[in-house]
Amino acid sequence: MTVTESTSAKVDTCATAPQAPTRPEGQDRYTISEVAAFTGLTAHTLRWYERIGLMPHVDRSHTGQRRFTNRDLDWLAFVGKLRLTGMPVADMVRYAELLREGEHTFEERQELLEATRRDVRTRIAELQDTLAVLDHKIDFYAGARRAPERPSA
Repeated sequence: MTVTESTSAKVDTCATAPQAPTRPEGQDRYTISEVAAFTGLTAHTLRWYERIGLMPHVDRSHTGQRRFTNRDLDWLAFVGKLRLTGMPVADMVRYAELLREGEHTFEERQELLEATRRDVRTRIAELQDTLAVLDHKIDFYAGARRAPERPSA
């Protein structure tokens, strides 16, 4: 599954998680409950994403039922990745707005993603430092258990 932003000059493709459920072959219309099953998001969250402008316009059936497409699923997978980065929802909505505005927003979109990447790298460094402390403590306790008991005086 991929997210694709097509332009006349460039194609931006983001691979999504390998554990994403397989979509039915040849299908490109999904109900909100099917999308919830594919993405792990609740129907409430999907409606909220649409209401705040994080989702592009979702088509409706003649009865008013939302009909999501493969492109919508790709977008939701990308939004999931942005959520994992810790990007604030307001920034995700801004990114979606910029995307809808067109190619002249490439630079601003890139800057937004670069700022997020800097934040992620900072968090990774903090987690690596934290992991080193945990490893040190685990080694300490493992060594303490292996040490022979001292004879009492």
